[in-house]
Amino acid sequence: MTTNQKVHVALNTNKFDESVTFYSGFFRKEPMKLKSGYAKFELDTPGLNITLNKSAHAPKGPSSLNHLGIQVSSTEEVADATKRLAAAGFTTLEENDTVCCYALQDKVWVADPNGYRWEIFVVKEDDVTDKNDPAVQAAASEE
Repeated sequence: MTTNQKVHVALNTNKFDESVTFYSGFFRKEPMKLKSGYAKFELDTPGLNITLNKSAHAPKGPSSLNHLGIQVSSTEEVADATKRLAAAGFTTLEENDTVCCYALQDKVWVADPNGYRWEIFVVKEDDVTDKNDPAVQAAASEE
């Protein structure tokens, strides 16, 4: 088994040129392969192989894909990403000290031209009670 493993994500897009521009800025890297209707980005950190495939079947509304994300090691990395993404002209949404997925996190969100949402986040504290959990809300109402 090799230790050079990467996650592969293939995204359909009906906004191919705009998506190549977005991901070039988001990853700070040009595609390693760019063909008619196909772009491939390979990242070492995080280990990711992501392709864009021109398609008329790209999402036009909510789909089964919730979001994509990159977990970093510190709040400073989230802040740096926020500045970098805003400087690149992307619309960002910051969430600091937010409880998500039962963890206290800082994060920044961006969306690509097709609406695929990406977060860059750090887990500041794990195993935190999520007040939005229906079980937690039910227990609180019984008190």
